[in-house]
Amino acid sequence: MIALTIAGSDSGGGAGIQADLKTFQELGAFGTSAITALTAQNTLGVHDIMAAEPAFVEAQLQVLFDDFSIAAAKTGMLFSPEIIKAVANYMRQQNIPLVVDPVMIAKGGATLLAQQAVKTMKDVLLPVATICTPNIPEAEILADMSITTDEDVVEAAQRLMALGAQNIVMKGGHLHGAQAVDHVFLSDGTSFTMTTPRIDTTATHGTGCTFSAAITAGLANGQSLKEAIVEAKRFVHAAIENPLGIGHGHGPTNHFAYNRYECEVIVNEA
Repeated sequence: MIALTIAGSDSGGGAGIQADLKTFQELGAFGTSAITALTAQNTLGVHDIMAAEPAFVEAQLQVLFDDFSIAAAKTGMLFSPEIIKAVANYMRQQNIPLVVDPVMIAKGGATLLAQQAVKTMKDVLLPVATICTPNIPEAEILADMSITTDEDVVEAAQRLMALGAQNIVMKGGHLHGAQAVDHVFLSDGTSFTMTTPRIDTTATHGTGCTFSAAITAGLANGQSLKEAIVEAKRFVHAAIENPLGIGHGHGPTNHFAYNRYECEVIVNEA
């Protein structure tokens, strides 16, 4: 099946559309892309950004949907309020799952979302999101609260669902503890956690992109939302656990790893 990523380009290949397309390929989905911005980027950081014109982003989407039977889509780096509005308005017309990865800051600390774009994301993009996959810093900004406890995680997820996102994965990589725990909240009122050992590594560039792309590929291939989320967790954990050792900064995850190594994820129903 066919999946779509709407995101920025990472010239270093570890995140953005490059990570998304690699993930789609490894999971058996044909990848298409609409590029929102170019970045001059490597594992040491983002050195420059050139955003696309919103009309050109929309033109890319138009020609893709004119020709391909796209089964699921995701967003990554959208950068500006104007691009967010263009994407949200277009995707509102499409009857397919939309995975929103609310990309705001790169691993090296560079800002990938203009400050004035946060409100636009909350107002127009989250309401069309089938699922939103924030890390803790992103969730704190979107939910406008500090998150340090499990109770905070639940409250933040409820706030994001109140903004319109149907399902939420609160990624636990930025929290503390020997285990990394992701909390998943579904629109039917059920919830569950996914637990893996925390890995001490700097090779985490592109983890958010990779995880959301894996969910998108699973949905495109006909998996249920829960199946796609759990398989995406396996994919990204294998990618982190088996680093490539590339670059001199925050190295990329290993997109080959899922199909080469075993990876266990503990799923607990709430």
